[in-house]
Amino acid sequence: MPFTALFVALLLGQTQPVDLLDGPELTAAIAARDAELFHVMFDLCDPAALSDLVTDDLEFYHDRGGLTATGATFVTEYGERCGGPQGPDTFHSRRELVPDSLRVYAIPGVGAVEEGSHLFYERQGDGPEHLVGRARFSVLWRLEDGDWRLARAFSIDHAAVE
Repeated sequence: MPFTALFVALLLGQTQPVDLLDGPELTAAIAARDAELFHVMFDLCDPAALSDLVTDDLEFYHDRGGLTATGATFVTEYGERCGGPQGPDTFHSRRELVPDSLRVYAIPGVGAVEEGSHLFYERQGDGPEHLVGRARFSVLWRLEDGDWRLARAFSIDHAAVE
């Protein structure tokens, strides 16, 4: 069998379709974990909660900064940023998932890939909130000890919103 035919046969043999009954359940589980991640990141200052949401070998890639953080460094840097100076003029950020953009794909033996688009808002102190940017993302969630944990993140296509 020629190499190309063998490769295609192996590839097709390893990509079993996901049971359609599990599709919505998987999407709901990942969507809930995604919401929890951004709640911790933007609403709380809880490095321990963030640590429970990510793998020890996390890699976070950003289209503007490259590989920006890994594992414990990601959690430590988060704790330093969110625990910084607070006051009436502090900036607050919010992330909003773009409706109907979320897609979840099972990766047998590993976990699931989540893709979507999101919008980012900021407000200073109690001031009005402003839409400041948008981006797309692709995330690998790994199932570890019954919990979904962020293992790889690609934050791409960032753009300002006018």
